[in-house]
Amino acid sequence: MKFNTKTIHGGQHNIDPAYNSVMPPIYQTTTYGQSSPGEHKGFEYSRSGNPTRAALERSIASIENGDYGLAFSSGLAAIDAVLKLLKPGDEVISTSDLYGGSYRIFTRIYEDFGIKFHFVGMENVANIEKFINENTKLVWVETPTNPMMNIIDIKAAAAITQKHNLLLAVDNTFATPYLQTPLDLGADIIMHSATKYLGGHSDVVMGSLVVNDKSLAQKLYFIQNASGAVPGPQDCFLVLRGIKTLHLRVQRHCENGRAVAHFLKSNSNVDKVYWPGFEDHPNHQIAKKQMSDYGGMVSFTTKEGTLESAINVVSRVKIFTLAESLGGVESLAGHPASMTHASIPKKDREKTGVVDSLIRLSVGIEDIDDLIADLAQALE
Repeated sequence: MKFNTKTIHGGQHNIDPAYNSVMPPIYQTTTYGQSSPGEHKGFEYSRSGNPTRAALERSIASIENGDYGLAFSSGLAAIDAVLKLLKPGDEVISTSDLYGGSYRIFTRIYEDFGIKFHFVGMENVANIEKFINENTKLVWVETPTNPMMNIIDIKAAAAITQKHNLLLAVDNTFATPYLQTPLDLGADIIMHSATKYLGGHSDVVMGSLVVNDKSLAQKLYFIQNASGAVPGPQDCFLVLRGIKTLHLRVQRHCENGRAVAHFLKSNSNVDKVYWPGFEDHPNHQIAKKQMSDYGGMVSFTTKEGTLESAINVVSRVKIFTLAESLGGVESLAGHPASMTHASIPKKDREKTGVVDSLIRLSVGIEDIDDLIADLAQALE
């Protein structure tokens, strides 16, 4: 089954034996009747499992070419579950340029529990090996990174983690499985903020994990049930609905993202543009190899290079909405230094390029002429 078919049919079997409904029903129930103690039809309590959630988990696993999918109440809840595989004294090597919420949970919560984190520029994956020791257990990768759009070679990173018997987790939120499938490149765990492109309509908050290893899946299922950070059936239904148009939406996101990136690069009021589709992007060839297209996320700095100039631009947009988040059908503009990455100390974020004049765009699926006209007037 090819990807476009998987988004609609992948993992969706025996959804509704009662009435054969085309869409999975929303099982809005807490508990399930049992014929005798321990005898039930596969579900006993909705924290442990719910038929609507199970349908979503099968769908996400299918589109990522994985065997096991798990849904969580947010992307950070999914990250939290992965970190609960670790114990005090363990060490993690992470991408240096990453989502501010990931950085916050790493440094503000799990460091207090005795987990040590190394933030490493992974554009050259050889840098990973410099930080591996007997305590290293996990390598955490974002690619493309948020918000600098750096590209990390997943296959090369997997060769290193396999050599040292480490887990490799890839945050695939920006790319989605439409553009890349990290399990096929050697990753052990895929994480999504399903709030973003998988849901696709800015109306649900959710996270997910996908793995192939049965033992690893069982550990994560235990954490999911024991910790209880699970999504409700209504949210699961919304993400299932979003996945069914994922291939169509991301195709348009990519088309519009390409046009916006080229417009910005030619605009005299713009300094640098960060988009992996440019041939002069540092790891363009790796992006070309491991991705089928370059996505709808574009970041850029203003020519003036000041906080005031960036605020002026994001405050003037009319079709783009100044807001947190990304991956919805509507176009969003954000200021990472004061919004998504505000939890990262200024000196640390500026080392990775997240300067005060940086603007991040989530390019939606509107008419491209309207989007470019909006950016043009905001940049004047």
